[in-house]
Amino acid sequence: MLLHAIDEAAVRAGLSIGLPLANARAICPELTVYDADPAADLKTLNDIADWCDRFTPLVALDLPYGLFLDITGCAHLFGGERALLQTVTGALSRRGFAVSAAIAGTSIAARTLTRTASGRIAADGEEAAAVGPLPVSALGADAAVTTGLRRAGLKTIADVASRAPHEISARFGAAFTTLLGHALGQGDAPISPRKPLPDYIVEKRFPEPVATDTVIALTLSSLAKMLVAAMDKQGKGARQLEASFFRTDGAVRAIMVETGRPVTRPEMIDRLFRERLDALNDPLDPGFGFDLIRLAAGRTEIVVQQQRDLDATIHDNDELSALIDRIAARIGGKRVVVHLPLESHIPERSALALPAQHHLAAAGAAAWPERVAGEPPLRPLRLFERPEPIKVPFATVPDGPPHQFTWRRAQHDVVRVEGPERIAMEWWKQDGASLTRDYFRVEDAEGQRFWIFRDGLYESELRDEEGRPVPANWYVHGLFA
Repeated sequence: MLLHAIDEAAVRAGLSIGLPLANARAICPELTVYDADPAADLKTLNDIADWCDRFTPLVALDLPYGLFLDITGCAHLFGGERALLQTVTGALSRRGFAVSAAIAGTSIAARTLTRTASGRIAADGEEAAAVGPLPVSALGADAAVTTGLRRAGLKTIADVASRAPHEISARFGAAFTTLLGHALGQGDAPISPRKPLPDYIVEKRFPEPVATDTVIALTLSSLAKMLVAAMDKQGKGARQLEASFFRTDGAVRAIMVETGRPVTRPEMIDRLFRERLDALNDPLDPGFGFDLIRLAAGRTEIVVQQQRDLDATIHDNDELSALIDRIAARIGGKRVVVHLPLESHIPERSALALPAQHHLAAAGAAAWPERVAGEPPLRPLRLFERPEPIKVPFATVPDGPPHQFTWRRAQHDVVRVEGPERIAMEWWKQDGASLTRDYFRVEDAEGQRFWIFRDGLYESELRDEEGRPVPANWYVHGLFA
């Protein structure tokens, strides 16, 4: 059992990460120990990153315990870099976290400063002077590299920087040379934000937290107008919208809606979010109130202007798309689907279910097999996702229909039959594992019509390992109107 993490008091007592627990107790008998939980640590770090979204949309994880915040162009909104730094560290410290933070022109320089010079702000171009006096361990390189530098008499970053780059690379590798250059402000490694940057963002900050549904709804309406106005200047509409609610206790709740067509009306955005909020299984809990509400358009598209005065089809399509958006906002976009035809004669593979919001136009233009005039439909109105087994006491051999079957504990007497329609499986995909099906359209004495099939052929496929015939399995695959 080893020490996984320690606080400042443990460091002052002479403990270090990786020290065996028995040795640590011998050094510090009053040591208080808790079981390490890396999963909980990662969740907490992600929660803090969500809270940091209020300062900048570009937040990246610096595992295991750090965060990168790209505050380019954001600091002036919070009173400058010094005020922003104090706001972030103060808020986290009040919640019981031990915080170390710094600001620099490169992410690696800022991370280096946080290790031994917390609270330092290095102006752009002054990274080398800021990190130079720091020990080489602040770079966060491998322990072997740090030990080798110290043995070579290079105790500070300035000592290492005074040597020629080719000397450092030859001894410690090109990766360390690159790390050193980034810490000195010579180039920078790009960060990887947790979330993609939205196309448009509008937000409302409150001097006093708000908690009433009326104020929240009015705020979303006003933000929708601001967002639409910003998108309208570039002729765009929103396809994906996200509302974020920042509570005073640090919790963040995000709600997302998607649309089938670019939305350009604030009342439509307002209605979609009302539908989404009303359908939440976990209601939006304001706690002690929200101090920030943000509305972002994560994905936008250029709006194509169409003649809408005389073409009734366009109006119908708009109304249908709006209806699908409202239903999807309430029950989820994956539950509202359209079907597109596929080139397959296997019934369950002849159609593909896709989200209606993204494939409505394709569904409208899809070409389905036309029904023969005067003939009953070949396929049932309702096709089961998986065929359901039925009990058939006897059937005409070798390829005849059953005279009676039991489905869902109900017995059905067959009075009319059409078939069989023989469908062989796709042998080039199934490796011969699936059997040939004989489908029948049957009607029972009560007028109900079923689409049933026998799985396998009596002559060849329905035999055991010793070649003896075995009973066939029957299934119902769909229901006719």
